[in-house]
Amino acid sequence: MNVELDTKVGELVMARPETMRYFERLGIDYCCGGHRSLGEACDLAKQDAAKVMADLATLEPPAAGVPSLQDWTRASLAELIQHIVTTHHDYLREELPRLDMLMGKVLRAHGPNHGELARVGEIFQALAADLMPHLMKEEQILFPYITQMEQGASGSSCFGSVQSPIRVMEMEHEAVGALLAELRELTDSYTVPADGCNTFRALYDGLETMERDLHLHIYLENQVLHPRALAMEAGVQA
Repeated sequence: MNVELDTKVGELVMARPETMRYFERLGIDYCCGGHRSLGEACDLAKQDAAKVMADLATLEPPAAGVPSLQDWTRASLAELIQHIVTTHHDYLREELPRLDMLMGKVLRAHGPNHGELARVGEIFQALAADLMPHLMKEEQILFPYITQMEQGASGSSCFGSVQSPIRVMEMEHEAVGALLAELRELTDSYTVPADGCNTFRALYDGLETMERDLHLHIYLENQVLHPRALAMEAGVQA
């Protein structure tokens, strides 16, 4: 695709998945901020738009056989939801307790010498507190409603339109995105200090992996699932 400064970041990632890791390194938000133009996203991330454009022209495409994000624009919504739950929700349920354990060890061993770790711990706890009920609301309310709608069943709900829970979910995504951005800044992009032990390294590696997973997770919901569900509901009501 031709990339211009007015190209939407979310559309660019959809067409060229190799841009995800590049945008993450620069702090360019492609998940919650996927609706923004590339120029606007660069300004918000305090990045030189001309350099970003030049770098994008040199990025290597994904290796052959790597699944494309575009596959999820063609799959059924039920298949996409199943993928989100088994790939991203289940990952968080397994990984958050492990990271919590590592966080406790690192705080006890290194907290006295690294004052920033207290805030790192607070942010992590806030993320966990936000994410666990968020996953439950999606799996018990939003996802079943979308699946029923796709199957042709009107179903019953207390929210009237799928727009209402989607709006709430995306507001919660914004809050998670802000916490992740603060965490990356506070840890200097997950740079382990010179006196950091293997547990410290495992913690920061785990937090960075969680960040990447959450970015893709939120992208699939905000930029693929939600727009498709809204379009489906509009088509049913037309």
